[in-house]
Amino acid sequence: MEQIITVQGVVKRFGRGVRALDGLSLDIPAGIIYGLLGPNGAGKTTLIRILATLLSADEGVVRVAGLDVRRQAEAVRARIGLAGQYAAVDGHLTGRENIEMVGRLYGLSRRQARARTSVVLDRIGVGEAAHRQVRTYSGGMRRRVDLAASLVGRPQVLFLDEPTTGVDPASRREVWDLIRDLVDGGTTVVLTTQYLDEADQLAGLIGVINHGRLVSEGTPEQLKSHTGPAVLELSIPDSQQDAAMRALGQIAPAAYERHRGTLVLPAADGVATLQHALRALDAAAITPTDVGLHRPTLDDVFLALTRTDSIDGYLNDPAGATL
Repeated sequence: MEQIITVQGVVKRFGRGVRALDGLSLDIPAGIIYGLLGPNGAGKTTLIRILATLLSADEGVVRVAGLDVRRQAEAVRARIGLAGQYAAVDGHLTGRENIEMVGRLYGLSRRQARARTSVVLDRIGVGEAAHRQVRTYSGGMRRRVDLAASLVGRPQVLFLDEPTTGVDPASRREVWDLIRDLVDGGTTVVLTTQYLDEADQLAGLIGVINHGRLVSEGTPEQLKSHTGPAVLELSIPDSQQDAAMRALGQIAPAAYERHRGTLVLPAADGVATLQHALRALDAAAITPTDVGLHRPTLDDVFLALTRTDSIDGYLNDPAGATL
């Protein structure tokens, strides 16, 4: 597939010894939704800002739509759209006025900006609310106007940095539908999100970043399969957590704690792993309060890939770094 974004060996430093991006390389095909996942501070937003020409990389090569973002920044900006983590709209202007203003900043004539604004307003379904001040809008409506503003310049590539943060569930699904429509229309979307179900629903390809490096990449199904065919969840009383980890470590060294009171371990053998785990816990006089066996979710992938010991294993094994 044609690559619309190429990132090669990118390094970005902040202050002394802080590398937000540490030799990051990735390629993004045209016409897809590419999900960027990683914990807070992993480098996702830094990468988006470099791709959008808002920051310069200290080292490496970055190309968007065939253009070098450092040497051809103005041409890149004419081909991209950006919606950040918070809706960047003026509450004292109407929805229509906000979008027209951005159209003018893109270099459109007044007439062109009005025409393009009408198109994107129709596309996002704001309706009569377009003539009201944005300060009267709900969070979901503000987000949709912000997305509309990022579309007014007809971008080839749209960068969405946590686009549904603070949006209610119903509006969130409306934003998802809008993003899918954009890709159907030929736009490439690069999406960062903390909601793993969002990445699972939308992304055709996902890159997991931690400590400024790409630690794994693949489709949602590939990532889940790489984590394991199934996982076992065991609810353990707090007082017995440490003892349970020791007991389970004998049969599943990769066991980890999802959240307080719940232990997760790969279950490649399905029910057989469940039986071994229960025997090991019984031998240690530990009785779980709940047991569940299920296929991995992106939550499992995320936790497995962003634990320090797991990351070290991936980086020391280049063959396993990318699916």
